[in-house]
Amino acid sequence: MTDFKTVKPAKHGFSAPRLKRIGDWMHSYVDGGKLPFAETLIARRGEIVFHETIGHRDVENGLPAEPNGIHRIYSMTKPIVSTAIIQLLEAGKLQLDDPVAKHIPELADLKVLGEDGESMHVAKTQPTLHHLLTHTSGLTYGIFDPGPVGKALRKAKIDFSEKHGRLDETVAKLAEIPLVFEPGTRWNYGVSTDVLGRVVETASGVSLAEYLHDHIFEPLGMEDTFFAVPADKLDRFSACYAKTEDEGIRRVDEIEESRYANSVTMFSGGGGLCSTVMDYMRFMEMIRTHGGGGDEPVLGRKSVELMLMNHLPSDMASMGQSVFSEMPMKGIGFGLGGSVVLNPAENKLLGSAGEWAWGGVASTGFWIDPKEEISVVHMTQLMPSSSYPLRRELRTLVYQALVG
Repeated sequence: MTDFKTVKPAKHGFSAPRLKRIGDWMHSYVDGGKLPFAETLIARRGEIVFHETIGHRDVENGLPAEPNGIHRIYSMTKPIVSTAIIQLLEAGKLQLDDPVAKHIPELADLKVLGEDGESMHVAKTQPTLHHLLTHTSGLTYGIFDPGPVGKALRKAKIDFSEKHGRLDETVAKLAEIPLVFEPGTRWNYGVSTDVLGRVVETASGVSLAEYLHDHIFEPLGMEDTFFAVPADKLDRFSACYAKTEDEGIRRVDEIEESRYANSVTMFSGGGGLCSTVMDYMRFMEMIRTHGGGGDEPVLGRKSVELMLMNHLPSDMASMGQSVFSEMPMKGIGFGLGGSVVLNPAENKLLGSAGEWAWGGVASTGFWIDPKEEISVVHMTQLMPSSSYPLRRELRTLVYQALVG
C-alpha cells in the first residue's frame, strides 16, 4: 500500500494562504446548504499538500464527514475499468480494434437508428473496443437520453444500476436496441464502459469484481474500493443527496439500505464503484507515474502514454458534445477512459495541456496533470453533477495557488 506523506505546501510550490481559498470555497457550499459535505485532496510529486473535509455524511442525523470516508464515485469507475481493458491488451487477450462481438457474440450485427427516428439499418462499421473506450460507439444512456433510443432502453428495463441484476444478461439485451449513430462519427455518453466491464469478464474468465480486486485494487492497496460496501465499513459510508429547486438538498439514497451496501450482483463498469479520496489517489498516482513502477507495475509505461493521448479527430465539441455536465468541451479531447485537455486557452480554464480527468454524477471529480505532477480528487454526494460548476471552480482554485 502506498502511504502518502503530507508536507508543507511550499515544498512543492504551493502557497498555503492561497490554498486556504479552497477551504473557504468548500465552506461556502456546505455552510450554505448546497452540499452535504466536501472533501478535497491535492498531491504534487506524490506528496499531499492539501487535504480538508467538512460537512456531514448524514445530514439528517448529524453524522460528520470524516477524512477518507467512503462515497459513490459513479462514473469515476470508468477510468478504472478502462485500465483493466488495457491490462488485458498487454496480456494479449484482446486488441483495441476488435469488434465488440468478438468478445460478446450477442452484440453482432448491431443496428443504427435511421434519421427518421423509426427505421433501422445494420451499422456500416460495427462498434469496436476502441469505440467503447472513447464513447464513440453509438451507445447511449436510457436515463439521460430523451430520444427514441433512450425510451427503448427504459422500456426494455436495461438498467446497469439494478442492485441484483446480472451483467451478462443486461449487456445481451442491448442487441435489441439500435445505436444512436454510426460508430466513430460522434461522441456520446452511454453504457459503453458497462459493456467493457463484460468484455473484462469474457476475456479474463472471472467476474469484473474479482478481476478489479486482483489486478488493480490489491496491487495498489485500494482496500476501500468495491461494488458493495461491506457491513463493517458502513460507518464510513455517506448518504447521497440531490439538489432541490430552492438550491437546498434532499436525501435520495440511504446508507445501510443503499443500492451500494452489502450484497451486489450487478457489477457496473460504468458507475458501480464506491471509494475514498485516498484509494482513488493511489489509482491516480499509478497513472501519473506511468504504471506505478517497481517490480510489478500495474501497467507498462507505453500503455499509460496511449491512455493519456487524445483519440478523437479533434476536441469533443467538434464531435457533437459542446458541453458535458457543467464543463465546456471546446479544447477538450478524450483518451482511453478519460478526457484530455488539448488547449487550455480554447477551454478558457487554468491548467495544462495533457490533463487527464473525469467525474461522477454525484459531483465527484478528479484530474491528473502530468506536466505539473499534480493529482487532485474531490468528493461530495450531490446529484446531478451539473448542479454547480464545482470541478471548474476547483481547477481555478488549485492552479491559482501554484506559485512555484
